[in-house]
Amino acid sequence: MIVGASTPPQAMAQFEQNPKLWEAAKEMETVFLTEMLKTAGFGKPLESFGGGAGEEQFSSLLVGHQARAFSDRGGVGLAEKIFTAMAGRSDGK
Repeated sequence: MIVGASTPPQAMAQFEQNPKLWEAAKEMETVFLTEMLKTAGFGKPLESFGGGAGEEQFSSLLVGHQARAFSDRGGVGLAEKIFTAMAGRSDGK
């Protein structure tokens, strides 16, 4: 599990105590990053390759993979915030 470089040790312990919740938070960050990258224009088919339906499908898969890699390497800190919010709600059940 890789989290942001500035993640305090207390938070690291929380992530290790609830790995399923941490994975869910990372997945939500990945979805957000995927949409952000798509909006920024990543994955748009280049006209020099001729385009086509296959290129469009595979470019969206590439953007999703890039977002997952970004999230796995610490992301933008959104997963940590989501985890903290969800952990606070699950404590009160």
